[in-house]
Amino acid sequence: MPTAEGQAASTGSEASAAYGEGSIQILEGLEAVRKRPGMYIGDTSDGTGLHHLVFEVVDNSIDEALAGHCDDIVVTIHTDNSISVTDNGRGIPTGVKMDDKHEPKRSASEIALTELHAGGKFNQNSYKVSGGLHGVGVSCVNALSVWLRLTVRREGKVHFIEFKRGVTQDRVIEMRDGVETSPMKIIGDTEKRGTEVHFLPDDTIFSNIDFHYDVLAKRLRELSFLNNGVKIRLVDERNAKEDNFAFAGGVKGFVGFINTGKKTLHPNIFHAMGDKMSDQGTNIGVEVAMQWNDGYAENVLCFTNNIPQRDGGTHLTGLRAAMTRVINKYIDDNEIAKKAKVEIAGDDMREGLACVVSVKVPEPKFSSQTKDKLVSSEVRGPVEDIVSKLLTDWLLENPIDAKIICSKIVDAARAREAARKAREMTRRKGVLDGLGLPGKLADCQEKDPAQCEIYIVEGDSAGGSAKQGRDRKFQAILPLRGKILNVERARYERLLSSDSIVTLITALGTGIGAEDFNPDKLRYHRIIIMTDADVDGAHIRTLLLTFFYRQMPVLVERGHIYIAQPPLYKVKLGKHEEYLKDGLALDAFLLKVALDGASVWPDGTGVASGNGRPAIEGSALEVLARRYLVANAVSDRLSNWMDVDAVRAISSGLTLNLDTLEAAEASATALQAKLKDAMVSAEFDARSDKHLLRISRRHHGNVKSSVITADFVHGADYAALADAGLAFLDLLGPEAVVRRGEGEKMKEQKVADFRAAMAWLMGQAEGAVGRQRYKGLGEMNPEQLWETTMDPTVRRLLKVQIDDAIEADRVFTMLMGDEVEPRRDFIEANALRAANIDA
Repeated sequence: MPTAEGQAASTGSEASAAYGEGSIQILEGLEAVRKRPGMYIGDTSDGTGLHHLVFEVVDNSIDEALAGHCDDIVVTIHTDNSISVTDNGRGIPTGVKMDDKHEPKRSASEIALTELHAGGKFNQNSYKVSGGLHGVGVSCVNALSVWLRLTVRREGKVHFIEFKRGVTQDRVIEMRDGVETSPMKIIGDTEKRGTEVHFLPDDTIFSNIDFHYDVLAKRLRELSFLNNGVKIRLVDERNAKEDNFAFAGGVKGFVGFINTGKKTLHPNIFHAMGDKMSDQGTNIGVEVAMQWNDGYAENVLCFTNNIPQRDGGTHLTGLRAAMTRVINKYIDDNEIAKKAKVEIAGDDMREGLACVVSVKVPEPKFSSQTKDKLVSSEVRGPVEDIVSKLLTDWLLENPIDAKIICSKIVDAARAREAARKAREMTRRKGVLDGLGLPGKLADCQEKDPAQCEIYIVEGDSAGGSAKQGRDRKFQAILPLRGKILNVERARYERLLSSDSIVTLITALGTGIGAEDFNPDKLRYHRIIIMTDADVDGAHIRTLLLTFFYRQMPVLVERGHIYIAQPPLYKVKLGKHEEYLKDGLALDAFLLKVALDGASVWPDGTGVASGNGRPAIEGSALEVLARRYLVANAVSDRLSNWMDVDAVRAISSGLTLNLDTLEAAEASATALQAKLKDAMVSAEFDARSDKHLLRISRRHHGNVKSSVITADFVHGADYAALADAGLAFLDLLGPEAVVRRGEGEKMKEQKVADFRAAMAWLMGQAEGAVGRQRYKGLGEMNPEQLWETTMDPTVRRLLKVQIDDAIEADRVFTMLMGDEVEPRRDFIEANALRAANIDA
């Protein structure tokens, strides 16, 4: 794993054979990173900077892979939220740099982790191509971590060094030729090679150090596709979740993945790959893959040296120029447009297109430090030339696919013309010009869009309450009748025939369509979707989200879309009233009431006379109660797919171990003793290469089986059950009682175990608390709606953002598209996990 900064890539040409301490060049120190971390790794409060730390380390391993020295990378999220990245590359150079300006002379590894711009990527002989122009690499990760532990396996030895907030720990001093040196510690011998970086982000710098699995998975999936042959594994020890990203096929496989769940129009994916010297004398590596589907959205992903550019750039310009020229020529040569009596535009060719373009460029130039747009002028020519030649050949070699694609383009051209006519018609009527706002819109008084917000509400009933309860100075209300059009299945001209869609577009003021949409004309910078807390409300919310994601994605990207969180419950205890968001909040409230004045006496109340253990009450009882409720929730969920009695046995203190065959067989015997009516056997699962327990029961003549896997035993659910089992084992004696209240109002109940004690306490709380469940917003009066959902000082809003665009596209296609089978598979796979759907 190299030590240089940022993300780099290689055209696949050989790296220098001598990758040692001489390859590490030092440019400047590390002092500023902790003072201004946002300058180096992004926002430290919204999670982008936190995850960027991981990507910086992974990028170094990818560089080794591109140079041909690494093919296996493992990223692990540990239970303490630390991260380790392990590869099988050459290992960071460990030798002492005798030209180091510091005393004592340090190892190349220490320099790479403590100097801001130190690494092999500044040496053209170590890595031919690098994208990390603004990156700061592992040194930045080191500076922003509570601790970082570097283990290097190189030349038969295991080298180790530890840092705390960037400062080297337990330095070793040796004299070499009269000069003080500080080599890395050698802690053992090894036949392996590679680098492991293990670090814990500093919670005094980052607002939250909780890593999001999906964010890491998205980037690692991309890297696996873009670097063919590299196996990347992501392991989350917090919940035993794991993914293996070992995608074959490069960007061709990437396009196939993007089109998963979509109906593709042609089986053969166009793939172009090659190197070409630019006019400036720079060798540019190009790889492009394309496939059309029956959808209407264009999905083109651009990468430079593995770095994504969401705004495209010169590589995208070259691709589009080549596509337009080649496909237009093919259509003209075959008189396709002439026969169809349509004129073809560039946008028609990109409808339903899934495409990935990846280029490898030495010293690329970007429009900003975020690298969202490539501006290197020398890239366009090679991309255009390579795609033009190979796409021309591909169309001639695949005439059936070419005919299908051209038919799709002709249909798009016809739809564009129909949309133009529909748009002109609506313009003549003055519908979309913003001069006449919808009659149902209750607009606000404020004219500054940044200060304005619009609530999109479900129906006239909720709209009436919202209009009366709002602050009319800055809050506008737009009631929509019924369910809006599912735009996932509709072309542009059909959108304009929908009254609800037109009303929404007009109220927002942005226009619609590639030609007319202008996000800078948005009249409200907070668009708040407020629907009922039932299935219909969830459906309407999903339809609105589909509309914004497919037709106005810029509004999502800019953070303008929110979801209101109206309370589901109103509770009353005596004269006290409180609104609660959902079932979890209700459970927390009931627990608080249940534990008020409660005590559990393990050996009965005779302890007051000096007999038995003292009462469990106050904070000690609260800790046990919360632990019980967590375990109980886990138990209820697991019982949907795991043997109920087995779950109960684990939560009662049974310990399982599936690490070896002997341990698994012993666990099977122990579990068998708890399950009288079932057969328990230990098996080896060849697919996971791990042991499992199989529990079989005969029911009405049929054998029903469930399994307990090694991953489950090592996961968070098992830990919660086992923890509860140990905590409650022998906690209460045979004379145990539970009390609640004081004086004459005190109640007492004898209980067999802690489960019975909690059931009695929660029952007492439920009897004392009055509750009202709101199914619809119309059930609230205007004052209640303001107090709970619209008052900016107390309301809860969910901001809609897209962390993984590919996954978002897949989910919208699966749930809202025409294909029934993927949707059915999803429902069948997740039905048992669903609970409280109508909530």
